[in-house]
Order: sequence, then C-alpha cells, then structure tokens
Amino acid sequence: MSGTLTLEEAQVRLLALAPETPSYSEDIGPVSRPRYLARDVEAKRSQPAADLSAMDGYALGAGPGPWKRIGESRAGHPFDKALGTGECVRISTGAHMPEGSDRVLIQEDADKEGEMISASQCPAPGRHVRKAGFDFRKGDRLLAKGTPIAPSVLALAAAAGHAALEWREPPSVAVLDSGDELVPVGQPCGPHQIFASNGIMLSSMLHPHVGSVDRLGPVGDDPVSLAEALRLAEDKQILVTSGGASVGDHDLVQQALKDWGARIDFWKVAVKPGKPIMVATRQAVDGTQVIVGLPGNPVSSFVTAFLFVLPLVRAAMGAADPLPQGLIMQAGEDLPPTGPRREFLRATHDAGTVRRTGSQDSSGLMALAQASCLIERPANAGPVEKGHPVTVHLLQNG
Repeated sequence: MSGTLTLEEAQVRLLALAPETPSYSEDIGPVSRPRYLARDVEAKRSQPAADLSAMDGYALGAGPGPWKRIGESRAGHPFDKALGTGECVRISTGAHMPEGSDRVLIQEDADKEGEMISASQCPAPGRHVRKAGFDFRKGDRLLAKGTPIAPSVLALAAAAGHAALEWREPPSVAVLDSGDELVPVGQPCGPHQIFASNGIMLSSMLHPHVGSVDRLGPVGDDPVSLAEALRLAEDKQILVTSGGASVGDHDLVQQALKDWGARIDFWKVAVKPGKPIMVATRQAVDGTQVIVGLPGNPVSSFVTAFLFVLPLVRAAMGAADPLPQGLIMQAGEDLPPTGPRREFLRATHDAGTVRRTGSQDSSGLMALAQASCLIERPANAGPVEKGHPVTVHLLQNG
C-alpha cells in the first residue's frame, strides 16, 4: 500500500488491474449496451467499388456538346455500354458512371431539346463524380481495436463487407453497500438511520454497461455479516463496495477484505469528494478479482464511481480509451480557489456555459440529482472568474 496518490496515478494503477474478459463474434445489428471492438477491422471491399455519380443529371461523353442521350444509369442498374463523343446518359445520384464518361452535368444546368442535351458551360473532368475507393479501399484498416461501437461504426463495418464483429463480454460485477445506519428502501427508517441509496445508485450506473449487477447489501458493520456478503461475490470479476473502507473504529471493510484473501493495492486519492477510495485484488479460481472500495457519502461514491469504476469496466471490455473525456466550457459564475486535492463540482451546463448546482457537500444528493456534469478543478488552483474556461465532464458520457 502507498500514500495518497494523484488522480492520474490511481487511474493508471487501477486500469492495469482490469480483468480481460473473453471475446466473441456477433452478427451486426442493434447494440443495446456499450461495446468495444476486440480486434482491428479491415475493409473487405473498396467503397465505392466503382466511379459513381454524386448528383442527378447527365453523365457526359467526350466533346463540348451538345450530347445525345442514349440511355440511363440508375443506382443498381448501370448503363452497360461505353459513351462515345457527343453522347450522354441520364444518371441518378449513386449510379455507376458509364465507360467513356468522367463528369456529370447536373440537371439544373442542363438544357434539353428532345434527346439532345446542352449546357452553357461544360463541367470540368471529375465534376460531381465519387471516385472508386475515395471512402476506403480493400485492405484498409478502418477501425482499431478498442473502438467504441456506435451506429456509424456498425454502418462502416457493414459497408466494408463485415456481417459480424468481435467484441468482449462485460465483466461480472457485484455491489456491496455497508453500514449499521443503512436501511433497505421500503422498510421503517428511524431518525438515526438512512435509506440505502448508494447500492441503487451504483447498480444503476453500471447496469447499462454490464447488464446484470448483483446487489449484496445493505450489510451491517460486523465482521460476520461482511464475510457472508463477500462469499456471495466469490465468482465476480469486479466487486464495488460503498462505505466502511476508511480506518475508523467501525470501518471494517478493509479488514474483512484482508480476511477474505484480498491484498490492498492502494488507498487514498487526492480528489474531492472521494479521498478514501480503496483498490484491492484477490486471487480467485477464475482469475484475479478487482475490488474498488468507494466512500459511503453518496456524492463521493458517485464521483469516484465515475472516475474509477466505470473506466475499470470499460477497460475490462477492451476500450482503447476508458477514461472520461473532458470538454472546455465557460464558467457561468465565479469559482473559488481550490485546496490540495483535485475537485469535481456538481454542475449544470447550457450552451457552453456551466454553473454549480446547490450545495457541494459530499452528502448532498439534491445537487447531484440536478447535475448534468462535473466541473474539474486542479489542486491548489486560484479562483476562476465568470466567463473563463473550465474543464467539464458530461455525466451522460460516463
């Protein structure tokens, strides 16, 4: 175990532990959750495979015109003869350019008299023509391993001749929230207790990425209950805990994990909220389990899940760039200086401007629920004036 790590140090160390899930091939179709290519994708054909018209009009043969129309080329139904001097064919967008033609006169510029076509100005060679292979050529590497699967990626792979793609399975995940003060939702809750919301929140964050998430809590602060809950996670590749990971008299998760056979890799990261985050590993029958212990305060738990757990899941699924990506927006208000930790402020954004939402206390669920993004502020930074640029992470991007 080491001292307090920077955000970057902790993320690098955590992602290096990511389990590698098996890959499989699946027919191209609608994708219901995030996936990442398990191997590079090369083009099996050129696109387009032949010169095509980019506009509706007339494919012209040689000569300055006029040209005699001798046929038509439609998408999927090419004109099967060569054009001679002074000849043309009617052509539609996406249709095969006939032999003997390298330009298209668009229909708005064409003067028609019977079967004769003329123009005040002849288009230059190559005008309104999509050349064969301009998009990609057979053998080109189109998509790199680790690319996220988006609708446009599926379209590109299909256009390149792929009926199926290979990606990796999501890791198996369990979520355990602990604390004597936690009460399951729907049961009576006294003034000294709180409803167990973290497990619901974390499971909901993870579900779109991995599908089924096992919830193992809430569990009380006693070694026997924690040991029983941990046994239920024996076969999980990733275990996320919330609460009890600090070192107070009643914070028992670290010791319970050690008794279970886990080794603490690091504990404490210089971020606010969320400093007492813990990462551990455990050797199991099916490989190394990764345990991420999040703080119990709900905002701290959410922010550290955003910064660590979701990237870990994406890395396990083969994402080339699993970390959240920041955008630059303008501060919609003055922001105070920061302390010795990297800060992530709950905020909303509108038209490139970002403002904090309510209280920034690490237990403030109202401000978190209203937030659409996080403002990232460097450690030991001076104040930011309204209108100045700040780094922002959109929560919808995970």
